[in-house]
Amino acid sequence: MYCPGCAAQMTDETKFCKSCGANLRGVREAMTTRGQQFDWSKTWVAEMFMTEEERERRRGITPELKRLNEIKAGVITTLAGLGAVIFLRFFLEAVAASEGGQDSEIIRRVWLVGVVPFLVGIGLLINGIFISKRQVQLQQMPEVNPLPARTTNQLGEASPLPASIVEHTTAHLPERREAAYAPLRDEER
Repeated sequence: MYCPGCAAQMTDETKFCKSCGANLRGVREAMTTRGQQFDWSKTWVAEMFMTEEERERRRGITPELKRLNEIKAGVITTLAGLGAVIFLRFFLEAVAASEGGQDSEIIRRVWLVGVVPFLVGIGLLINGIFISKRQVQLQQMPEVNPLPARTTNQLGEASPLPASIVEHTTAHLPERREAAYAPLRDEER
């Protein structure tokens, strides 16, 4: 193998040129991949243009896994909210008892703030158990595509069905039309 930088002859196992220090491994890779098409779908540029669903699919995140993660998040959020409610209830009750005065009633009610994450967690659980389960089932159903999509070279072809249900409905009746109007013509005379 010849070095592209200084044209010194090297063995095929040499990683760097002994004369100029050029990276021969890169040259070797370029020579072996010569003739192969570059695949843009395996680059970061292609990933930029992918939808979020496609990126998740490539990472192995299935709809069922997303559903289970949502249920797990619901359990964690519900328990955190419940813990906050219990802690704030007892802690603020003690603070209000020691303080007294006008603000003690407000301090006694602040524990209700912990109800918010508790209800959010319940909502996540309901969504993960019932709603997301139905979405997973719908995504696992096979797609039904009874009519193939037309390509651009098929657009000019005539369709076997008329474009409208009223199109060409009376085209086959010219003799009947004349017979139907014949009595009117006789009366007009």
